[in-house]
Amino acid sequence: MQGVGFRQAAVARARSLDLAGWVANLADGSVEAVFEGPRDRVESMVDWCRRGPSGARVDGVSEAREQPTGERGFRAEFAQRPSGKEQ
Repeated sequence: MQGVGFRQAAVARARSLDLAGWVANLADGSVEAVFEGPRDRVESMVDWCRRGPSGARVDGVSEAREQPTGERGFRAEFAQRPSGKEQ
């Protein structure tokens, strides 16, 4: 859900959990994120995403586990196309 500060809230939450990665709004109105860190902290972050920040409406969360890529820090990205390429 876009327009409720989801990305900014996700950045704050991920940083508080000392996770690396990014979060971005997609052209279709959904949000995509990558989280790297200890499994329990990543799972906590995914659980948070199911609720989102105050005022958010989350219709669903899809998960895909991947090999870590060595992300550093956590950041909000600009809008991306569903293919994952920046607009």
